[in-house]
Amino acid sequence: MIITEVRDRKTRKEFLDVARVLYKNDPVWVCPLDVDVEKVFDPAQNNFHQHGTITRWIAKNERGELIGRIAAFINYKKALNYEQPTGGVGFFECINDQTVANQLFDTARNWLIQKEMKAMDGPINFGENDTFWGLLVDGFTHPSYGMNYNHPYYKNLFETYGFESLYEQITNHLSVHKPFPERFTKIAEWVAKKPGYRFEHLKVKEIDRFASDFMEIYNDAWKDFENFVPINKETIIESFQKMKAIMDENLIWFSYVNDEPASFIIILPDANQIIKPLKGKLGILEKLKFAYYRWRGVTRMRAVVMGTKQAYQKHGLESAMFIKLKEYVLPLNQYEELELSWVGDFNNKMLAIHEATGATFGKRHLTMRKIF
Repeated sequence: MIITEVRDRKTRKEFLDVARVLYKNDPVWVCPLDVDVEKVFDPAQNNFHQHGTITRWIAKNERGELIGRIAAFINYKKALNYEQPTGGVGFFECINDQTVANQLFDTARNWLIQKEMKAMDGPINFGENDTFWGLLVDGFTHPSYGMNYNHPYYKNLFETYGFESLYEQITNHLSVHKPFPERFTKIAEWVAKKPGYRFEHLKVKEIDRFASDFMEIYNDAWKDFENFVPINKETIIESFQKMKAIMDENLIWFSYVNDEPASFIIILPDANQIIKPLKGKLGILEKLKFAYYRWRGVTRMRAVVMGTKQAYQKHGLESAMFIKLKEYVLPLNQYEELELSWVGDFNNKMLAIHEATGATFGKRHLTMRKIF
């Protein structure tokens, strides 16, 4: 077996092709767009490079066949916040062979040790946790855009190497045509009519204002979670720009209390229904296909992230935004399912909101750690 660091055009292509090789017979898998994967490794398109470093490798067998890949990285804004300096690994793919997996993990581990790290989390992303994050261990059904999908045997590869679970990320599914529970609806309708409470969907022409509101809400909502690092406006604008190709501004809602930004929910059409036939490519022909499938519409949505300022977390704002969303979605007669993803098992308040809507279990991912 030969493990090679990705340094040129040929090895970049092979890094992308590993997944195509390993999932070629899996009818559920959706190949991520090559451009989306490459953006993570491009300093011009991923501002995490301003405070971190990343590299990646591919593995081939003695016949020159692709059998695995892995990336290793350090986000210095987070790495030193833990009990031990902790880097990350991600974009892991591997045949069902523990020896191959161990050598890939060792390669990443040795690189991190050279940079004075003493542990590694994985599989995670060199970026925000809304994409390419977590090991799928339950619910091997259609993946939504940005959500990790992997073979079931990956769990054993990670655990045998010595990774241990830090927390679970829960994804729930909500049927669009199933009525909300009566109590949920009553609360939502009452909140929506309260004086001083205002709800509005995102407007692309005012993206800068909404990015500022998002940052204010997000950084307040998550400030007390362990090892939280505030998000900056540049990252938010970068994320919004990535969303534009599939964004429906009527699916993204903000709430205000006496004009103060208080809560938000970011929902996107599930682009995986659009990009699955593209097989990761986005040339001229694929762009035409993308435009056609986008015009034809999709049947699934994904709630990428929700957040409410701590002062307003018991005001029922989330319920009211769900009602506003349903008022828009139902007359379209297009969507069938909303995926509520992914919520850490430590976030009881958000999981309670999922339960209140009547959502049912969909998937479980793990964020894991290996201490050297």
